[in-house]
Amino acid sequence: MKKAFEVDNPDFTLSPQTGMTKKHYIELAKYLLERAFKHVKSPEDPISFPIVPGKTYPQPNAPDWRYRSAEFEALERTFTIAGPLIHVDPEIKINNISLKEYYSLHFYNAFTPGHANSLPMPEDLPDSTYQFTCEFGGLFKTLLLMPEILWTGYTQKQKDEMAVTISKWGHHRTTQNNWRIFNIVTLSFLKKYGYEIDDELLKSHLLWVASYHSGNGWYLEQTYNYYTISLFVVYGTIWNRAFGDEYYPQIAATIEKSAQELMKTYTNFFARDGYVNMWARSITYRTWISGGFPVSFMLKDKSPLDPGWARRLCSGSLLQFVTREDFFENDIPSLGFYRHAEYVLQNYSCSGSPFIMFLPFICLALPDDSPFWTAKENDGIWEKLGNNSHSEVLEKPGLVLVNHGKTGTSEIVPGKVYYDDHNYSKLAYNTHFPWEDHNPQGGTSMEYSFRSLDPRDVRGDDINFYLTGLTVQNDSEKNSAFTTSQSMLYNGVREDIIYRQAIMRKPPNNGVGYIIDLAEIVIPGGVIRVDRSRLAFEYELTLGHYGLPHVNGKKAEIHHFADSFKKVITASIPGRRVTLITYNGWDKVASLVHKGRNAEADESTVLYASKKRTKKNPAMELMITVMLHKMDDSEWTEEELSPVKKIEIMDVTPTFSALGANITLYNNKKYAVDFINMDGYRSC
Repeated sequence: MKKAFEVDNPDFTLSPQTGMTKKHYIELAKYLLERAFKHVKSPEDPISFPIVPGKTYPQPNAPDWRYRSAEFEALERTFTIAGPLIHVDPEIKINNISLKEYYSLHFYNAFTPGHANSLPMPEDLPDSTYQFTCEFGGLFKTLLLMPEILWTGYTQKQKDEMAVTISKWGHHRTTQNNWRIFNIVTLSFLKKYGYEIDDELLKSHLLWVASYHSGNGWYLEQTYNYYTISLFVVYGTIWNRAFGDEYYPQIAATIEKSAQELMKTYTNFFARDGYVNMWARSITYRTWISGGFPVSFMLKDKSPLDPGWARRLCSGSLLQFVTREDFFENDIPSLGFYRHAEYVLQNYSCSGSPFIMFLPFICLALPDDSPFWTAKENDGIWEKLGNNSHSEVLEKPGLVLVNHGKTGTSEIVPGKVYYDDHNYSKLAYNTHFPWEDHNPQGGTSMEYSFRSLDPRDVRGDDINFYLTGLTVQNDSEKNSAFTTSQSMLYNGVREDIIYRQAIMRKPPNNGVGYIIDLAEIVIPGGVIRVDRSRLAFEYELTLGHYGLPHVNGKKAEIHHFADSFKKVITASIPGRRVTLITYNGWDKVASLVHKGRNAEADESTVLYASKKRTKKNPAMELMITVMLHKMDDSEWTEEELSPVKKIEIMDVTPTFSALGANITLYNNKKYAVDFINMDGYRSC
């Protein structure tokens, strides 16, 4: 078995960028299952993967149902690949095991009480929500689309036996947002095949889901994230075609409308080579957002996507991972992004969880003559971008999507983040510079890191003791560490400037004295930051650039430059470079080496700016910084390192706003940074 996937006999006529055609998708699916089925000794042996120590489940001494949940998750999520393969070839075997017979047997065993591998019933567990519900949704999404691969092969007696368990879990308690979709597809499947369900419950779930739509095709989950694409759009569209159009046409129409709207900017999430961005939670699911490409060809009207570009991006996203040796652990996708990484994981994941990343194999359900398969690959908007950068503003979810023609990378600039979570709260996320974990000592990648030097914090007194007369023993040790923003607010895009606010400490206990107002100007291969600090008491602050991994242990090369106008620091590794330039509001620029914080390597280098303000009442300041990146080994030119030609800082702007600036770029383009009514514009 090869250590990583290779595209054998690539077809560069039909697919000049990736060489991938339908034949290669089938080969990749087989390759992935052949490695996974190394853990299956016989057709009667349930598929089960080694437990990986760390935060994922099941933990030592977990109850038996938790181990059963992990086994069921491995069964259902590998079916994400196996189901489409069976659709293509019902007789297909992996490691001499018939896939159709194997999954038919083990789903039957799971759904028939009394079998050693049967699932527990919800009434036999404490009243709560369980991972089983999620996996039922995944299974019946697949079977709604392709019922012949499994369901139609059972006898009526077997179906009736299984329907009892399916119904109990379909009707069981669910969580408040995306999980309703799992109940929806499970209940819909039962109804479609003649079983009684609670129709009012199904309708209720559907209306709840429709209510989460916020605009631009996006749905509010815990915050805005990839679940909009992978669940609301992918699962929702499959539900529409298989069930909703017939039974709930009005609700299906609302889902259809939102999917069409999302597709207008969907491709902007991907880099030129199809790379996906390491953003939001459930990072270990990686390419599950690429499921939107084949599903777009299941929409009622003609797909709004260019089919050649859609397949190019879909293929590129898969090749981003499966061609890497470090992606595989125990012959299955590792729990991480490029490799195992604890800091990106959640406790609801287990060894089998990453197989949901193969949601794009839904494409095998498309007919051979689908444009997805027949169109010639192309690079879409990238073919016309040149060295320019293109921004798409999604006002409703507060996202700005940036495609850098100069570097081929794409960025997500998030604006509505409700809590302190590095999955969401970074200043920006780049497809080719995966984010790093937080460094409590400062210099965190792509974050403002704040440390209070207020002596009341250092002593451990309550910050508001002067109001109450009381002294509360707050955690002075905690205040000695650097922290990042506790929430991010979106304030709109005006005159091509992105406005946001990083709230470093939340009200009410800390009032409004811990705000950094953000103003960003997108330039080719980077951004100009003109950020206003409104930090009321003594503090220390750092601003980190994207991290550079020490691939194969090779450290980054660092260089410094300075003149009377700016300070410059650069870092490079083979194939990637970053530069940090400061003009105003910072004391110094430097670099540090992180250990155990990067998604690609054990060590990484981060460039950062820093400052310390020890006055009891520090003044507001404009922190003017340029952050650049490139995806080659070419040296930085004088023009690239001089993006700003002139800066005029104003105590009061012409609109009567405090502390703004006129910025003139190297090409003489002018921007007026004006924080007028900044707090009034905020939304989250």
